[in-house]
Amino acid sequence: MRGLTIILASDDSERLYSALSIAAAHAATGASTRIFLEGRSVALLAERSPAPRDADRNAGGLPTLAEIRAESTHLGVRLIACQGGMALAELEIGQLGPDVEAGGLVGLMTSLGDDRLITL
Repeated sequence: MRGLTIILASDDSERLYSALSIAAAHAATGASTRIFLEGRSVALLAERSPAPRDADRNAGGLPTLAEIRAESTHLGVRLIACQGGMALAELEIGQLGPDVEAGGLVGLMTSLGDDRLITL
């Protein structure tokens, strides 16, 4: 199966939730899957408080943002934080969690191969 690369270009936690859900579903098939958090979206990885709609998700029997993130990385989804985005948010890689690696758009684009590419 072809790999999947998702570029998250928004600092909206709902888009991150969607990206993680899509990525988890794809990774569950055994295919290579990664999410590149571009620009200010990197700050979403540092947030440890509940996401704005987590109570609604819990009430509906769905995982919270933190739970879907953990599930996604457990399934093998790679989370890549934009180095420029980390600088904008004044964050260091160690503040984003053990499941995050640093990277840049050039490296991402040169490693796409035949991956499907989604931008949210």
